[in-house]
Amino acid sequence: MIESKLVKLGARQSVGIILTVGLLYTFYTYLPEGEALKFFMAGIAGIVTHEIVKLIGDLMNSEDEDENNATVVVAKNGLASFLYLEVLDASFSFDGVLGALVISTDIFIIAGGLAIGAMFVRSMTIQLVKSGTLSEYKYLEHGAFWAILTLASIMFASTMVHIPEVITGALSVAFIGLAFWSSVKAKD
Repeated sequence: MIESKLVKLGARQSVGIILTVGLLYTFYTYLPEGEALKFFMAGIAGIVTHEIVKLIGDLMNSEDEDENNATVVVAKNGLASFLYLEVLDASFSFDGVLGALVISTDIFIIAGGLAIGAMFVRSMTIQLVKSGTLSEYKYLEHGAFWAILTLASIMFASTMVHIPEVITGALSVAFIGLAFWSSVKAKD
């Protein structure tokens, strides 16, 4: 019921940017003066990075005179996928490094942990896609997006109040769990 209305709203290209800039500005006005500008500029940098990655993807997928050359198409798609994964890996790596510093300051342990984590997540995702598991659980992707929305909301709210990590984790697990349960129920 909610998602059908959000799909119509999300079909418009600029809605996400307008909503994000509006949220950034709203929180900017309530933050202390020393933190407000840093917060706002970090948010704008995130929006710009997202749009650059999207632009690169669009340029790589654009139709041109080389469209009939399969090698060019494969190379463009491969480069676009590589750039996208690099940006995605970089965003997760920053988080992973911060988490790893809690356990160790040894660069080899940190690098090894990040490599193992990246290999595990990619291997698991590939296996789930190949086995068709993800298509069997039709609401799992929806649950993941709701969990991401919750995480984003908590990140915004945490600029004003401290929110314990256990709440963030519990809400994410709850959304994924509900999506899994709904998927199993829908299969019956």
